Amino acid sequence: MKMIQLLYVENVISRKKRELHQKLAFFMLVENQGHDKKIDVLWAGEDGVWHMLPATWHSNLGHHEEYWQAQITAISTADKSLPGNITIALRYQVQGREYWDNKYGLNYSSQADSGIKVVTTHPVLNIGFVNKLNDGQKYVPVSVSVNHAVNAKTVTIHWTTDNWQHSYKTPCNFKRNYWDKKSGSNARNPNQYGSQIWQGLLKIDNAFRVQYTISCECDDKVFWDNNQDKNYSVSHEPLKVMILNLHCYQEDNQDFKFSQIATAINDLDVDVVCFQEVAELWNDGQGDWNSNSAKIINDRLNSPYHLYTDWSHLGFDKYREGVAILSRYPLLKQASKYVSGSHSAYSIHSRKVVMAQVNVPYMGLINFFSAHLSWWDDGFSEQFNKLSEWVRDNQTEAVSATMLCGDFNITAGSEGYSLVVGANVYDDQFLAVNDQGAFEKIFKVNDAHWQHYLADDYRIDYIFMNKASQLHIISGKVLFTEEDYGRVSDHCGYFMIFEPK
Repeated sequence: MKMIQLLYVENVISRKKRELHQKLAFFMLVENQGHDKKIDVLWAGEDGVWHMLPATWHSNLGHHEEYWQAQITAISTADKSLPGNITIALRYQVQGREYWDNKYGLNYSSQADSGIKVVTTHPVLNIGFVNKLNDGQKYVPVSVSVNHAVNAKTVTIHWTTDNWQHSYKTPCNFKRNYWDKKSGSNARNPNQYGSQIWQGLLKIDNAFRVQYTISCECDDKVFWDNNQDKNYSVSHEPLKVMILNLHCYQEDNQDFKFSQIATAINDLDVDVVCFQEVAELWNDGQGDWNSNSAKIINDRLNSPYHLYTDWSHLGFDKYREGVAILSRYPLLKQASKYVSGSHSAYSIHSRKVVMAQVNVPYMGLINFFSAHLSWWDDGFSEQFNKLSEWVRDNQTEAVSATMLCGDFNITAGSEGYSLVVGANVYDDQFLAVNDQGAFEKIFKVNDAHWQHYLADDYRIDYIFMNKASQLHIISGKVLFTEEDYGRVSDHCGYFMIFEPK
């Protein structure tokens, strides 16, 4: 394919409060050549003056292609007319190189108020589709451009909300005028470029995701738009979880690093955070809330989260050391409990875990446990067994998933790790998403050849999710390295994203 390709242009004029508005929108397909890309639409109206309009990312099409979009609305004033007919070219800059789609030097064109103009040879093309669902959205409109030459008889949307376990068909209606929902305007002649506009409406109720493909039946052939064999998919926001051991106030430039952690949570739009080695000044055992590291980070978020924390023991001779959970969603249930035999505030082997239950929109109730357990020789087995019992007591049919999060002080592949995953109750989520082949061989096929695969994997921080979960992980990466927000602890963090199965 081309490095950048214009797919369609929208050109609609409307009247609002006695003002004339002209909306120009551009949709394009881009070869993903790196993260530092810059994409611009160069356009000129009837006055011949060229303008640069930056494009923004819309959605991914597999690993190597992306959809990008750009739009602008011009307003007619006493001394400035609308752009009218426009001329268009696309520029793509990445890794010191520059690519163009300008119709091989001739440039593209779009006439004023012409609605949608498809500039590719697609006989059927989904247009104006969104990349995510809004809260409370129960209907998904679908607009389809069909090349007039194919002589379409029917256009049908084939769709599902449960990954094709059940599927539905919704017929589309032919629109003699192209209706622009945002501007409230009809384009006068949407078919002048040889395209027909068909529209359908999917009733998805409270589904998390809808996937669909489009068929167009003609006299002797059926044309499809299935998004290059990947189908179209639009969903609500996934669940984003972060885990991090804060290192109990032992970092140089500690205050700056707290700010870096808050910045990462804001940037990544994290939903739930599980912290370990949360610390506040000992103060004769009474603590000092204003020095609590989880509170300090929470106070620096764009909007503070719901926070639950508790401490286990005296750390580094001057802190109350514990664990915490931060959640953008209200905590419906919260509790803390010692899972160690020792409950002494003066023993480092006293280990307390906190749990919180949250109702994640479109996913249901999820139980989170933030844990910092002892090393294998210091009581890990006893502590994990008590934690597991507590988890089982809170696992009801209403709970969609349970996540054990934090610093488990067991290396991947070790005896302690085998205790966790060997009971066939929990899966190591980071391994599951980042090395699926190894995960299958080790945990599902039980291939003896792969049992030593984790020997060089020195992770001790995990998210273990119960196998009966109604969620699955879609991505996971390491955080707080020299490549992103810098080192903020003697541990790295982990950021993982989940969706319903």
